[in-house]
Amino acid sequence: MNFIFKSTLSKTFLVAGTVLLASACHFQDYNKAEQTDVRAGQSYVYGKDTVAEQSKNKYTPRPELEQRTAAIREKLFGGAGQAEAGN
Repeated sequence: MNFIFKSTLSKTFLVAGTVLLASACHFQDYNKAEQTDVRAGQSYVYGKDTVAEQSKNKYTPRPELEQRTAAIREKLFGGAGQAEAGN
C-alpha cells in the first residue's frame, strides 16, 4: 500500500512539473497588455526634447520640514539615508 501511494504521488508530481515547465516556455508571449497611451505627444509629460516640463518646477525650500523629513528617512532607512540627505 505504501509503495502504491508513493508511486502515484511521484507520477502526479512528475506530470504537474512537466505541465508547469511546458507552460513557462511561452509565458512572456501572453504576459502583456496592449494599451493606448492617452498622453501620447503631450510635452508636459514626455518633454519636447529630453526633459519633461513638469520636472522643471522649482519649489521654495521650507526649513520647518527638515526635521520631519529626517524622521521619515530614519524610519524608512534606519539612518542609512542620512548621508544622502545632505545633498
